[in-house]
Amino acid sequence: MHVIVIGAGIIGVCTAYYLRRDGHQVTVVERRSGVAQETSFANAGVMAPSYVAPWAQPGMPGKVLAYVFRAEAPIIFRPSLDPALWRWIARWLGECRLERFTRNKERMQRLAFYSQSELRMLRELHQLDYEQSTGYLQLLRSEVEVERSAVTRKMLSELGVAHTLLTPEQARTLEPSLHAPTPLAGALHLPDDETGNCAFFTQLLKDIAIRDGVEFRFGVTARALDVEGQRIARLRTDGADISGDAFVVAGGIDSMALLRPLRIRLPMQPVKGYSATAAITAFEHAPYISVMDETYKVAVTRMGKWLRIAGTAELGTRGMKLRDSALRTLLKVAQDWFPYAASYAKSRFWIGARPMLPDGPPVLGKTPIANLYVNTGHGSTGWVMSCGSARVLADVIAGRAPAIDLDGLTLDRYSRA
Repeated sequence: MHVIVIGAGIIGVCTAYYLRRDGHQVTVVERRSGVAQETSFANAGVMAPSYVAPWAQPGMPGKVLAYVFRAEAPIIFRPSLDPALWRWIARWLGECRLERFTRNKERMQRLAFYSQSELRMLRELHQLDYEQSTGYLQLLRSEVEVERSAVTRKMLSELGVAHTLLTPEQARTLEPSLHAPTPLAGALHLPDDETGNCAFFTQLLKDIAIRDGVEFRFGVTARALDVEGQRIARLRTDGADISGDAFVVAGGIDSMALLRPLRIRLPMQPVKGYSATAAITAFEHAPYISVMDETYKVAVTRMGKWLRIAGTAELGTRGMKLRDSALRTLLKVAQDWFPYAASYAKSRFWIGARPMLPDGPPVLGKTPIANLYVNTGHGSTGWVMSCGSARVLADVIAGRAPAIDLDGLTLDRYSRA
């Protein structure tokens, strides 16, 4: 079967890899000149299934409003008159209740833990090195944050996830480069979580896929999917049309434009994330374990000779303009914890649009159109869910039962709403 995959970010490339492994002829269509050049390009690199949670959670609406008046904040809300934005917010508010948060977190972690196991098998199979490291440290600046972490720790215990609440002294022993004057009330250590260079991994997997026979068509923009007899007949592009037996939409936020004319409406919004990449100038002052600052929701990760500082969620704007306030937040966190590690003044900055659904989990698998499939809506968790999502999609197309329960991970949850 000839399968057309639309999108060559981490989700699209993983999907193409697993489909080709099943023996399909695979063509990937990507408007950019290479893989992982948008949302997958410079993310935090965090692959922490135990940290995965929906953005919609109890107390979050109040936090968003409070952050509006702060110069340095993990969340930036720029309200506009866009009706789609306010519909999304209304649905998001409905998902912030405790019972819905718990349900959605379970769905996301079910996929994330499965994806982690798939990634490890793939890494072993191909002996991949993508600047990965093991261990994750959530830094808690105040006693209030330590107390709030009790809910997370309870859920981790119920899931059987290894974790330890560390004292400030224990945290600084584990990561000696933490700047001593910066207040620290405690830290949550997750020893089995991982980090890695998402864009580098995507490039490595693309090379493997090409050797296996996957065709990549770069610089080609997908315009529309033509329906004939309740099936997709072809993909219309800015060049020649592309025909196939099955089609997978894995284009992140741009998936909406392709699906909407087919009456498949996903309530997705671009929640923009920022990162800074700085050259390490003093390796003895740089972290060896990846850290997450709980107050500002900013992660700091060593990637080879570089530090990646990533975080901030910006909702409500369509443009891809770098905002000074968001960049200041990133650099503040890095300089608070690792002031002597890198040349922050020469940082390279990036912004990417995360395709966020109001409840949190992505949508995978079948659509009402027989030969059309989706793999999108991962928000900020595309990296940690990529291999599992792609394996699930390949299983669905092959008619196999996926290894995990897909309840709450398909389009059905919106058709029932």
